[in-house]
Amino acid sequence: MWGVPYLVAGQGFSTGAASAMLTLLVVAGIVAGPLFGEFTARHPLRRSWLVLTVLATTVGVWTAVLAVPPPAPRWLLVLLVIVLALGGPTSMIGFDYARTFNPGHRQGTAVGIVNMAGFAATLSVSLAVGVVLGLAGPGDYTPEAFRVAWAVQYVVWVVGFVGVLVARRRARRKMAAEGVVVPSLRAVLTARRATPVRKRAPR
Repeated sequence: MWGVPYLVAGQGFSTGAASAMLTLLVVAGIVAGPLFGEFTARHPLRRSWLVLTVLATTVGVWTAVLAVPPPAPRWLLVLLVIVLALGGPTSMIGFDYARTFNPGHRQGTAVGIVNMAGFAATLSVSLAVGVVLGLAGPGDYTPEAFRVAWAVQYVVWVVGFVGVLVARRRARRKMAAEGVVVPSLRAVLTARRATPVRKRAPR
């Protein structure tokens, strides 16, 4: 929603260049979707790590963009768009969690809650950015006003990060009670390094 105004008024892009960046956003999301789906299918016990990694990367790149006096380097903005594109496929993991950890008769409700929570967070940030822009630069979108407005995202990021950690701890506690032990990532990597690679017999 604020992508084109930000790139044009906040970063000095032409309308055509801003549109190209949004096209890149869509293409990157299309590429990332199947890859993330394959990862969650192959490593269901590591889904939270993917979510936390994308979240941390998003925070890091946004912080780098906001720390640079506008206009930011084009390569950094391209990186930002690519990282933002990963958010869509990552959010789908929430639906996977809802189906995994809820009984069949509650899955519809659980998926609905995940869906509405995502929309609520997105619309809240969009509204908050607009309010801050109005207060910081009434009647005009300035680069500095955008830098202040984008800072509202940190509140949602903190809530999301803490929420994932708390939910993961509860889920693993429940799994442990059912006899499912999730090995640490270090243990998994150590076991893989210790396992000899099997060579295929020549045909």
